[in-house]
Amino acid sequence: MSESQQHIPVLRDRVLALLAPALSHPNAILVDATLGHGGHAEQALRTFPGLTLVGLDRDKSALALSEKRLAVFAERTILVHAVYDEIPRVLAENGMSEAHGILFDLGVSSMQLDQVERGFSYSYDSELDMRMDQSTGITAADVLNTYEPGHLVRILRNYGDEKFAQRIVERVVRERESEPFTRSARLVELVRESIPAAARRTGGNPAKRTFQALRIEVNSELDVLERAIPRAISAVALHGRIVVMAYQSLEDKIVKRIFLDASTANVPRDLPVIPESAQPELKILTRGAEKASASEIDENPRAASVRLRAVERIRPSSSDKTKLEVAA
Repeated sequence: MSESQQHIPVLRDRVLALLAPALSHPNAILVDATLGHGGHAEQALRTFPGLTLVGLDRDKSALALSEKRLAVFAERTILVHAVYDEIPRVLAENGMSEAHGILFDLGVSSMQLDQVERGFSYSYDSELDMRMDQSTGITAADVLNTYEPGHLVRILRNYGDEKFAQRIVERVVRERESEPFTRSARLVELVRESIPAAARRTGGNPAKRTFQALRIEVNSELDVLERAIPRAISAVALHGRIVVMAYQSLEDKIVKRIFLDASTANVPRDLPVIPESAQPELKILTRGAEKASASEIDENPRAASVRLRAVERIRPSSSDKTKLEVAA
């Protein structure tokens, strides 16, 4: 695959710079928890000759493409069909107790959006699938056709911030009685017709919030993330680093909250001396959520919504004091 055919990794140089102090270890292990097209992984493998990559993805087609892209590094790569909340299990099954770097590039990938038949995009007519792992689970059509109205309303409001969720769901319930939903174009048209004309004139395609909400529900993205970040923290080595790129506020809020909790001493604010046992395990490396520069967004439009956060483990895990120290 030529360079022009490969998707551009978002914030590639910044991600590598943040991970570099940990990956410089002679026998470093990097977990790319959302391998995707392998762009970040390829750059890390080229930059650090002693690096071993453990790449996870729930999308089998993504794993197949990454396997081809990373073939030259085959002796230093382990690619696993798994969801990113399974990091500790994957490491253990491969004889590893910890990772020196862990990377999450959340959300739907450019590759998945480009595959029309996957149903992620509201710009093309396709089957209403939206599963990142097409070998298991419910589809977006299943959600639309079988969920109770109240549940559907909560999904659109909570996961899509859709102000007109009630109106959209009323139309969905009415229409699915005569004909189940199977195609994305029908849903796009229904959403458009359900939203007041004034609201349709701003904010891009009015179906984008509904599609986001359905995708999150189908893939249990927020529930998985709630489990994945703490498990990544438990799996990262002393002086190891975790980098997370989120593309919507619900994801970023989860990451921010968990990182903040783990980087804050669990003691009363007026305590004069903080005991070692109460010291935080993590140090935050970024000031707030970092965004892409205007020049990168021009080159790679997907970077427009990215929010990057990074942390470093500065003390051994409270649940495992035997972790080996990584060279700082």
